[in-house]
Amino acid sequence: MKPVILCYEKCTTCKKALKWVEEAGYEAEVRPIKEENPTVEELKQWHEKSGLPLKRFFNTSGNLYKEQKLKEKLPTMSEEAQYQLLSTDGMLVKRPLLITDKGVCPGFSQDEWERLFQ
Repeated sequence: MKPVILCYEKCTTCKKALKWVEEAGYEAEVRPIKEENPTVEELKQWHEKSGLPLKRFFNTSGNLYKEQKLKEKLPTMSEEAQYQLLSTDGMLVKRPLLITDKGVCPGFSQDEWERLFQ
């Protein structure tokens, strides 16, 4: 499977991550997160593969997260409800989101991305 990066074209962290991927000589399919937001099924697979808490998949610094007061709501929501919510709008999802055969990483961490691209 070719690595996939979900990103938002106006996001500076996404731009930085894509530049790093290019400069490192890696190849990946780039998917626009706003136009092609993840499905519930994809989110479940990626969450399981990542081994991370589901909260890490939320864009906690985004306007939508703040407007919907998700910091207060998430602790009382079921995992299923959280997946449903994440699938409604790509802007709720932490980006960039890297998916490879080795794992999944929400957000850009050069060390973690390097490990997943190897």
